[in-house]
Parts: sequence; C-alpha cells; structure tokens
Amino acid sequence: MLSESMQVVAERPGVSRPRSTAWVRVADLIALTKPRIVALLLLTTLVPMFLAGTTPPDLGRILWTLLGGFLAAGGANALNQYLDRDIDHVMARTRKRPLPSRRMEPWQVALFGTLLSLLSFLQLWWTVNLLTGLLALLGIVYYVGLYSSFLKRRSTQNIVIGGAAGAIPPLVGWAAVANELSLLPLFLFLIVFYWTPPHFWALALVRQREYRRAGVPMLPVVAGDRETHRQILLYSVLLGIVSMVPALLRLLGPLYLAAALGLNALFLAYAWAIWRRPHSHRVWRLYRYSLLYLAILFLAMGLDRLFYTPPAGLLDLHLRLPSL
Repeated sequence: MLSESMQVVAERPGVSRPRSTAWVRVADLIALTKPRIVALLLLTTLVPMFLAGTTPPDLGRILWTLLGGFLAAGGANALNQYLDRDIDHVMARTRKRPLPSRRMEPWQVALFGTLLSLLSFLQLWWTVNLLTGLLALLGIVYYVGLYSSFLKRRSTQNIVIGGAAGAIPPLVGWAAVANELSLLPLFLFLIVFYWTPPHFWALALVRQREYRRAGVPMLPVVAGDRETHRQILLYSVLLGIVSMVPALLRLLGPLYLAAALGLNALFLAYAWAIWRRPHSHRVWRLYRYSLLYLAILFLAMGLDRLFYTPPAGLLDLHLRLPSL
C-alpha cells in the first residue's frame, strides 16, 4: 500500500505533475533489487565468462547469464529487505526503502523476492546449464538463509562468513561458459571474499551508531574502532596476497599483475592511514576506493586475457555436473 505522500495529487498550474502510482510501484520493485549493488556483481560475473574459454562467449549466453545473475541477486536483496523490515527504519541509509517507508507490504516484498529467486534458477538451468543455476541458487540460499537470517544479528563475523555469498558471481560467470569449475575461478571467489570485510567494515565504522540502535553486532559496535582498524589492515594484506597468486601461478598475465600491484598498493596505503591516524574522511576514502578497486581489478583480468594465454592444463581442478 502506498503512503499518503506518494499518492497522486490534483494537477495545478505551475506545479510539476508527480509520477503515477504505476511508475512508483515499478520504481519500488527496482529499488528492492538494489541495482547499484547488482551492477558490481554483474561485472564480476561478466569478466570470468571471457576467461573461461579460448574464444569469447556468444552474445546470447552473455545476456542470459547476466539476466539470471540479476534475477538471483535482485531476489536475494528483496528477501534481505523483507527479513530486515523491523530494523531498516532505524538507519538513515535504509529508512527510505519501500518497506520501512510503508509503500509496500511485507508479503509483497517476500513474494517478489521468492519469485525472482526461483525464476533465476529455472532460467539459468534452461538457457545456460545446471551448474550455473545451482551456483546462483547457492548464493541466494547462503545470503538469505545464513547471513540475513542468522549471522547478521548474532556474530561480529557476519560480514566475513556471509561475504561468501557475494563472492559466488565469478563462479557463476565461469560455469556459464565452461560448465565446470577450475583453479582460476576459485581464486576469483577468494578475491571477492577477502575484499568484502575491509569494504563493509569501512561503511560500518561510519554508520556504527545506526547499527548500534538497530542491534546489529557489526565489528565496530562490539569490538570498537581500534580493533576494526586493525582488522581492515589485516584483511587488506590478505586481499593483496590472494590477488597476486593467480599471476604468480601464471593463471593470469603481466598486465593483470601490474594492475594488481598498483591497486593493492593504494588499498594498503589507505588502510594503513586509517590505522595510523583514524579519521572519518580516511574511512570514507577507503570505502569509495574499494568499489573502484574491485571494478578495475576485474576489468584488468579481462584486458589481460587479450594478450596472455595461460599454459594449457596448468593446475586444473575440475568440478563438473552432468548435463540434464
């Protein structure tokens, strides 16, 4: 049900006409999917598709995979908002969402998220392959069932453990082309996995008062700022190490290595600056840079493949499902 502030009012001269209720509802449904977050997830899905084969994937496979990835991530995000409906109104960054602002009913959001999630699995199975559909479904179940329903409100390690859900898109993209998993996509998974804690803890540092009011045990709320600064630095080091390994194993080439060295050097410099002289400006700087870091790092992987081909069969570890 739409709130009174969203109702259509009588048109008057000199007053711009508000959007119709239909367009408001469409905008709310799109907002439930968190499109800005999904865009980064789709990038980490797309690039591995170009790494998984000896030739670029056809346009149809790319579009079907990205559509399925959008449906999966959007469905999971909608279900997350359904589960967080009792605390989203507390936080400034979430109180304007469709549920806390009362523009939609909980059952509508739950139904929308469930339908998108089921559709993503069926669509990916039908148009791509079973492994891709199962990996996308695993990401939804992990994010909604483990992180949103259990870890988020019970553990300071919620982001560390729950971050695995956001690391699944590279596996989805790889499986869409190869119909199997090998060593390189597992490292792509680990890169996103170790990127998530410093990225999200930076946001949690700035928003910790809101998390405290909402009763969410984010690391800064429970362990304090100093321990969070230390953990951000630690995970930044681990991220740098993990991101270098694919190049050291010759799974990726020199262009990627150069990009990874530069990107991680700046990431570590920002994390070190927070540790040495904590300030909200430095925390926000790391948070914003972390988004750019992941996007550029994955784009560098794609560009690297234009000039470098890894040795055939190098340290392959295959996991394949039979076609059904």
